Amino acid sequence: MGTMKKIKKVVLAYSGGLDTSVILKWLQEKYDCEVVTFTADLGQREEVEPARKKAKMAGVKQIFIEDLKEEFVRDYVFPMFRANAVYEGEYLLGTSIARPLIAKRLIEIAKKTGADAISHGATGKGNDQVRFELGAYALMPNVKIIAPWREWDLLSREKLIGFAESHGIPVDFKKKKGGAPYSMDANLLHISYEGGVLEDPDFSPEESMWRMTKSPEAAPNKGQIIELTYKRGDIVAINGKKMSAAKILDTLNKLGGKHGIGRLDLVENRYVGMKSRGCYETPGGTIMLKAHRAIESLTLDREVVALKDDLMPRYARLIYNGYWFSPERVLLQNLIDESQLRVNGSVKVKLFKGNVQVLGRKAAGDSLFDGRIASFEDDQGAYNQADAEGFIKLNALRLRIGAKQRKFK
Repeated sequence: MGTMKKIKKVVLAYSGGLDTSVILKWLQEKYDCEVVTFTADLGQREEVEPARKKAKMAGVKQIFIEDLKEEFVRDYVFPMFRANAVYEGEYLLGTSIARPLIAKRLIEIAKKTGADAISHGATGKGNDQVRFELGAYALMPNVKIIAPWREWDLLSREKLIGFAESHGIPVDFKKKKGGAPYSMDANLLHISYEGGVLEDPDFSPEESMWRMTKSPEAAPNKGQIIELTYKRGDIVAINGKKMSAAKILDTLNKLGGKHGIGRLDLVENRYVGMKSRGCYETPGGTIMLKAHRAIESLTLDREVVALKDDLMPRYARLIYNGYWFSPERVLLQNLIDESQLRVNGSVKVKLFKGNVQVLGRKAAGDSLFDGRIASFEDDQGAYNQADAEGFIKLNALRLRIGAKQRKFK
């Protein structure tokens, strides 16, 4: 216990749920230290205020409960969508992108309260421990991090509940009965479902699991057309109505959810090395990705699009693996943001039974589309079709040389 006694104050990422309530008490006992709690509202659609009451009951004196929805969407979600970031071809990184903001606030609160450690409830098998801790170390190199799941022996639901009951921590009836058959993580970008019955990759989840989206079968039989206005790669208005970043995402979630958009069932590769099955709902994000690529198709140069597409999987892996505060992610972000300066205009999309269909796009002074040159009609000499012959022959030269060699061998 020698080194443990040195911890005087620790900031805990605290939800008020069973796991973090047990962690709070465990920290007080094991480390004999003061615990500061931090609860973030990232749009998880659950009340965060009850966490204050629970923390007070546990003897916590410094309680931080913060609404971070605007900062989350403006400074994390929107920059990521400028890159069209998709992990392993499908995942829109809803959990991954929330972690750096939580890590940042944990460190800021640690500095503000004079704490010498932070703690989180992520398990030793998942990605979140990596994301929280890489973020924390990047912002406070000498911070002490306590990850109870890597230290304690409370490795089953029964042991956790037993600890809670023996220490007077309230456990709701659902938790005693095992609760939901999977674990969930929610924020304004998505809901993820993992573990439990979903650990069989061939098990099809019941319809009642999904919370943000209607099934496409139950969605309206009439499609809905919306127009999204872009400025420097970010959506600034829906149907001409200007809104804040968080309000835009919230509105798109409701529209997408109503039309059955944004469900995903995925087996992904975790950074720690194992494969993991997860189900995700990202209705607003699914609309954003489709529409952003549509406005870029008008406003970005061909080679800029190609370069962004080459870099995107790497950028997505950086976010998935927890390197938001790394120099390489910042460097890539600067390049991506520079590409977005002329991504201005609007996109019309139709939402219908799980699909997002682009109906039109316009970019006024920032469009690179030249109808006169692209036209199959007479272009009054803007493009000389005879030039194509030399272009094709030059590009075919190596193919012709290779074909001759093979022929005469």
